[in-house]
Amino acid sequence: MKLENTGIDDAIINVEPLDRLMGRQAFIRGGQWDYERVTYDYKIASKEKNVTYYIRIQGYAVEGDVDQGDALIQLKTPFLGKHYYPHGVEYGEDENFPENLVDRAINLVTKIKEDVDQYKQ
Repeated sequence: MKLENTGIDDAIINVEPLDRLMGRQAFIRGGQWDYERVTYDYKIASKEKNVTYYIRIQGYAVEGDVDQGDALIQLKTPFLGKHYYPHGVEYGEDENFPENLVDRAINLVTKIKEDVDQYKQ
């Protein structure tokens, strides 16, 4: 599920302060980054058996290199996903998400946006 209209879409920020800001909100930059892209995930446990939710914020380098730490990252629209063990994470619009979970996800992304606004390029 896309978390649209959060204000974080298309924000441009240097990767080093972005890593710090995301870490303060417990978002983890995944190992699936490369020289041009980054992915940050926030894990939310569920009472449902074999289900975990994730908030995912992705970005790509519009300048510089992620590996060198000098990249300017343009953020994309965040997602809320549901991980089904052992199959993987589904982000489709057909997924059902509890309203309180969607509200929590939007609140977390809003906090990130407030932090990002201080460092935007």
